[in-house]
Amino acid sequence: MTRSIDAFFSAADSALRTLFATPRALRQCPTLPGDATVLSATEKRKAGALMRVNHVGEVCAQALYSAQALTTSDPALKAQFEQAAREETDHLAWTQGRLDELGARRSLLNPLWYAGAFGLGLVAGRLGDRASLGFLVETERQVEAHLESHLERLPAADHASRAIVAQMKEDEAAHAAAAAQAGGRELPAPVRAVMRAAAKVMTTTAHYV
Repeated sequence: MTRSIDAFFSAADSALRTLFATPRALRQCPTLPGDATVLSATEKRKAGALMRVNHVGEVCAQALYSAQALTTSDPALKAQFEQAAREETDHLAWTQGRLDELGARRSLLNPLWYAGAFGLGLVAGRLGDRASLGFLVETERQVEAHLESHLERLPAADHASRAIVAQMKEDEAAHAAAAAQAGGRELPAPVRAVMRAAAKVMTTTAHYV
């Protein structure tokens, strides 16, 4: 009973910190030395919308890892999820800081995105560690592809945002590889398709709201 209560408060604390506190990165924000970012008003709006979507992705990542760490009974796997969450906190801080620099706001629906991702993480975790890891592998692969598309869509002069997205893409690939190595199983094609469709709805909505 005590363990369940502790787990509940830990999950609640993670949600509150993600949604309402100012995240602090352990790593320095990536930059491209010597490349100053100078954007027009139109370019700022475009970059702000794209970085808002990326920030939403990091909100969801915190929820997903928190739920998966909560459901696993394997101490090593729990530690792996928690380490990945710490790295995702860097992403959360970097994207939030970049939004502030661009004069752009965060998504108004962040609590909804967090709750949805947390619920998916709980469902995946209840299906067992291999299914949970497989869900993580597929999520990170889709995020990596999504970030690659943002590198193509961000204004060429937005060196600051591009440096952040490039580092995030590298980290997500590492998370996917680690989850696969830990025993993540391939998800069925219909499940992968549903995940892509849900992600499309989220990213399209977050671009504007």
